[in-house]
Amino acid sequence: MCGIIGYTGHRPSVPVIIEGLKRLEYRGYDSAGIAFCVQHRLEVYKSEGKLHKLEEKLSSEGVFLATTGIGHTRWATHGLPTAQNAHPHLSQNKNIALVHNGIIENFAELKKLLQDKGIKFNSDTDTEVIVQLLGYYRDQGEDILTALHRTLAQLEGSYALALIECAFPNTIWAARRSSPLVLGVGQGENFVASDIPAFLPYTRDVIFIEDNEIIQLEPQNYRVLKADDLTEVDKKLVTINWDLQAAQRGGYKHFMLKEIFEQPRVISDCLNGRVDKLKQKIVISEVENLPVPNKIKIIACGTSYHAGLWSRYLFGQLAAIPVDVEIASEFRYAPLILSKDELVVVISQSGETADTLAALRRCQENEVKVLGLCNVVGSSIARESDLVLYTQAGPEISVASTKAMCSQMISLLLLALFWGEQKGLVQSKDFLPDLLSLGDELEQVLPEFRQKAKGLAQKYAWAKNFFYLGRGICFPLALEGALKLKEISYIHAEGYAAGEMKHGPIALIDPKFPTFALAPLDELLPKVKSNLEEVQARGGKIIALSSVGSGLKVDDFWDIPSKEIFTSFFILPCLQLFAYEMAVYLGKDVDQPRNLAKSVTVE
Repeated sequence: MCGIIGYTGHRPSVPVIIEGLKRLEYRGYDSAGIAFCVQHRLEVYKSEGKLHKLEEKLSSEGVFLATTGIGHTRWATHGLPTAQNAHPHLSQNKNIALVHNGIIENFAELKKLLQDKGIKFNSDTDTEVIVQLLGYYRDQGEDILTALHRTLAQLEGSYALALIECAFPNTIWAARRSSPLVLGVGQGENFVASDIPAFLPYTRDVIFIEDNEIIQLEPQNYRVLKADDLTEVDKKLVTINWDLQAAQRGGYKHFMLKEIFEQPRVISDCLNGRVDKLKQKIVISEVENLPVPNKIKIIACGTSYHAGLWSRYLFGQLAAIPVDVEIASEFRYAPLILSKDELVVVISQSGETADTLAALRRCQENEVKVLGLCNVVGSSIARESDLVLYTQAGPEISVASTKAMCSQMISLLLLALFWGEQKGLVQSKDFLPDLLSLGDELEQVLPEFRQKAKGLAQKYAWAKNFFYLGRGICFPLALEGALKLKEISYIHAEGYAAGEMKHGPIALIDPKFPTFALAPLDELLPKVKSNLEEVQARGGKIIALSSVGSGLKVDDFWDIPSKEIFTSFFILPCLQLFAYEMAVYLGKDVDQPRNLAKSVTVE
């Protein structure tokens, strides 16, 4: 979850690191810190709270000319978000500074072992055991790489880490296991970071670091080594083709709003290269040699899980493929029941979600083919899946995922149409006119949707609870709507299958417990109407997303286009905008909601 950046080169390192941390703050913002070498001694600055507090502390100290350093922005796992627990952490002799993302599962045992040797700890974190253990081996006379090798061998859990030692003021060492880490290769300068945007203004040339690899960085060169025996590894340099502008707000007040309004372009980008207009067919080269699966198991977390649930209806309707959808954190510990003719699809925006990555590996250990559906090129899930389908959403910065789900839904819809046509059940040419015009139609109505959401947010800002109801393909969207409201406005919300409301939850309905209903013009509308009448009979207020002709009589009617299977792509931004405007009206931190981080790389 935490953000790491290291820089060594010809520039003053502090501004580069602070700039990089700003682009990584979506990964955590409980506290922040930086370390660098000055005249063969380490300088460390840390502060609790958001990054601007660290900036203020540094600016009061003047200008620092050190050209090598490491920085960190934290999402707390062990210990309160205080300056004492902020990274970097120091070895006992204060010669080594280290930053870390991940969880060390055996830190308590290691901490006791080191305390028994007389080493004193200054924080409540699991991270400090790494630097103290490393410092202990250095004090025993081990060279830095051997000490790091021995330290990593004793760690259980996940880590991406970077460290500097005052004896080598222009060198950074870094390593990873089950947490993201990428190397940026520049001209006379090199970078290491949790994510590419941290150093994108300086280089697009990157190397993706694999599990159990160590990097040694200097301004003019780098080495990648195996952690278990310190032998060198040849790595491939990859050039990233998106630029920094894609990761900037572009005049929008928040990244979340910008990313909601980017969804029309996301739809177009997802279709690019996957629609043959001449042959009127869906073309997905990534899976063209894969037999049509007899069964699909989708594994994901959070918003990606909701996208998977949504697609279950499409795979059944368009391709007659049965689909199971599993929460990754549950799947990895449940009894394993997989068949060899089953295709596992793992979904993750970042491609680094720890539970989803662990589920992927469990499937591959049992020789089941895995298709990775993710957004980030070169991510762990992209590299480790048997096949990968990129969603092409571009950088998503806001913690609350929006355009990523849209891109996942389009990608899953394309797969359903592709396999449905291969089975002779549908013809993609029947869907292409609506599919190809979808982005333009959505772009036209988004400003109107936002104004409607703004009015509703002001009207319902008093609510402490919300029901979100949907049937069929709208049930997963109801779950997502409730999740978004919870994430950024901190209003309690529950997503329910509308028909389940009468089996208990209806007891909660009263005039102070409003309902947000998803009621498109489909065969389930009469059933949804009946459910809403039950709500109204108990004094509940209702917002309904529907279309003219539905006959619904509710407190607030929100008209959306009726586009059959494509209606979901109009429902989704309405749910996102309602949550967004509610959070803005209530004065919440939209892009960085409390207790959350963008990439969930810990269990």
